[in-house]
Amino acid sequence: FQAEDGIRDQPRSRGLGDVYKRQTDNSPEISKDTKLNVLFIVADDLNTRIGVYGDNQAITPNIDKLAESGVTFMNAHNQYPQCAQSRASFMTGLYPDQTKIKKLLIYLRETIPDVTTIGERFRQENYHSVRIGKIFHYHNPGQIGTSGHDDNRTWDQTVNPYGRDKLEEYKVKSLIPGKFGGTLSWLEADGTDEEQTDGIGATETIEFLDKFAKSGENFFLAYGLYRPHTPYVAPKKYFDLFDKNEMIIPKVSEDYYKTIPLPAAATVTEKAEERNLEYELAQTIKKAYYATNSFVDAQIGRVLDKLKETGLDKNTIVVFTSDHGYHLGEYGHWQKRTLFEHSTRVPLIVSGPGINKNEKIMKAPIELIDMYPTIMDLVGMETPKFVQGKSFAPLLKDSSKVSRESALTELNIDRIPVQGYSIKTNRYRLTQWGENGSMGYELYDHNVDSEEMNNLAENADYKDVKDSLINVIAERIANARTKPEGLGNQFEPRYRKGWDYIKIRPKK
Repeated sequence: FQAEDGIRDQPRSRGLGDVYKRQTDNSPEISKDTKLNVLFIVADDLNTRIGVYGDNQAITPNIDKLAESGVTFMNAHNQYPQCAQSRASFMTGLYPDQTKIKKLLIYLRETIPDVTTIGERFRQENYHSVRIGKIFHYHNPGQIGTSGHDDNRTWDQTVNPYGRDKLEEYKVKSLIPGKFGGTLSWLEADGTDEEQTDGIGATETIEFLDKFAKSGENFFLAYGLYRPHTPYVAPKKYFDLFDKNEMIIPKVSEDYYKTIPLPAAATVTEKAEERNLEYELAQTIKKAYYATNSFVDAQIGRVLDKLKETGLDKNTIVVFTSDHGYHLGEYGHWQKRTLFEHSTRVPLIVSGPGINKNEKIMKAPIELIDMYPTIMDLVGMETPKFVQGKSFAPLLKDSSKVSRESALTELNIDRIPVQGYSIKTNRYRLTQWGENGSMGYELYDHNVDSEEMNNLAENADYKDVKDSLINVIAERIANARTKPEGLGNQFEPRYRKGWDYIKIRPKK
């Protein structure tokens, strides 16, 4: 391998794929020499409104079934609560301060041209690396049917599905007519699942599974869904599953915003058109989100059923997650781009040979960048030196093998401007705004305040906790800003406004 990949010619480490043997009544023994495949499923803007995560309103039987066959992480967090930034981060195992991608419309190789992505690492080992749908960033729904801001070096083959939801955008209801991707919008669609973009994506994924089952070729197969990202579009049958009147919309007093730092208040009051919605309208929108989640679940179920039907489940690791969390009216806010739990927390389920079944890891903090080294360990490959994530592969066999003490997320607010960082431990969240907290702190105790409504940063009873966590976050930030060994070239991006380049000059 090239030196900039940070990998040396050395014997492969032994992962679960090298040592696992299994015998069932209906399947042959899996040899210790059998190489494991990976099915990587990523939803867009999916929070933990899922049955296995304790949401009693959610109807997600297929994701819940996947959880029964593997390990579910209840305290997993993204590294930047927005699509492009998060995806570039977890596909490289780097923090956003290291990818230099903190805005949309940036190609990965503009900032870190020598990086080896997860898919590229599999290509180096003669796996077939395939992308179907959205893995790197796409403007959603604007770039559906295109390659978006994909990374060609990651894949051997790609498929860009384009469905009825895209063709019938003129039917979509929106708070701002004609605006969909960044605005609350929804549609009870006509037609079948298979006509929708994500349904077509599922069909394409199924076809690849059939091909791999016949050829015996090893694969890294990434199925990226475009939903439940706005517009919330699903066939009408999914809307019929939910009663709008059962949708509860959180209420917040204007006085609440005085209890948190100005930047935090700015994040949850960012979109004027989405604030103070009429209650019935908010219920309609929330119902649409739940309906779209159920549609997403059904497409995932189709793919998982085919995986089992082909017998590939016997030697395939399944990793399921989302790029970030999502607000549904909490703090008066909808969508993402905050450093609250609703925005940083993501679903994460891992299933496959040698992995515990029906287990929840309740409190151990996990970062999405930890997926890269974990997958490498599971399939017995060397992890590139530059990767900053920590493998949680031991946790998949032993829940006591905690790999990290906190999960770090960052967010830039351009209009103030300020940078925020937040860490989540097994109990606390500390959020810092500005260098060394120059614009304030937030502290939340999840033992008594899982909704993060009571900022304890100025509470004298929590002074020791706050001081300790300030030391932790300072070290975490310093490490996340350090250029990793073996990364190769690293450049500041040329940011775009629309499709035009704008050179950002350094501040004096």
